Amino acid sequence: MIYLTRLNHISLVVNSDLIEQIEMTPDTVLTLTTGQKFMVLENADEVIHRIVQFRRSLLSSLPSQATDFEGRHLETRIPPA
Repeated sequence: MIYLTRLNHISLVVNSDLIEQIEMTPDTVLTLTTGQKFMVLENADEVIHRIVQFRRSLLSSLPSQATDFEGRHLETRIPPA
């Protein structure tokens, strides 16, 4: 989820996984997979930056080593070709 700002300066929280496209008309228009459209103050680059930061925060919370369902560490070496 990312925080954005509507044109009337009201905060909006959007599920970034549902963003299908970002249009750069004079205003930034987000189109969701549901067909909903939102005009926001942030430009397309800022929206993309927030999406990337959000996804990085999710990935950084993952364990650094692979484990099985009982928490045992698994080998993660790539076998030779």
